[in-house]
Amino acid sequence: MEKSFVRESLAIKVCHVFISDTNNHGTLFGGKLMSYIDDIASVSAMRHSRKPVVTASTDSVDFLAPISTEESVCLESFVTWAGTSSMEVFVKVIAENLLTAERTIAATAFLTFVAVGEDGKPVPVPGVIPETEEEKYLHRTAEQRVESRKQRKASSKELAQYMDKSKLWE
Repeated sequence: MEKSFVRESLAIKVCHVFISDTNNHGTLFGGKLMSYIDDIASVSAMRHSRKPVVTASTDSVDFLAPISTEESVCLESFVTWAGTSSMEVFVKVIAENLLTAERTIAATAFLTFVAVGEDGKPVPVPGVIPETEEEKYLHRTAEQRVESRKQRKASSKELAQYMDKSKLWE
C-alpha cells in the first residue's frame, strides 16, 4: 500500500469559547475540549485512510493551560504514524486571546483509530510520510508510544478481570 504525506490528513477546527462552554472556574470544560479532540482526530484518521474509523483509544490528553472566554480554541490534528489498520493521531490545542493575539499551547493529545470496512473488520491503511520537523519528531517517537499503548491495554484487560459487574444498587 502506498504512503500519504502527513499534511494530507491535517484538519483544523476553531471555536470561540462562550460562557456556556465553561466550568465554575470560568475556563473551558475539559469534557467539551475532549469532545472537540475526538471529533477533529476522527476527521484526520478518515482523511488518511479514506475509510470509516473507530476510536480505539484516547492515549493521552494533557491539559497544559486553561482556556478562557476571551479566547478561541484552535485544534490542529494529523496522523503521525500508521500500522496495518491503526493510526496514531496527534492533536495540538492552541488558545488564542482574541484581544491581544497571544497564542498558547493549551493541550496536546494522542488518539488511536482503526479503519474498518463495511463488515466492521479492520482494513489496511497507508503508511505516513512526515515532512516538517514537528511531523518527523512525532513519527520518530511513535514506536515508543505504540509499545506503551500495547502494555497499557494489556494491563487494562487484566484489571477488567477483577472488576465487579454486579448491580451495586440492588
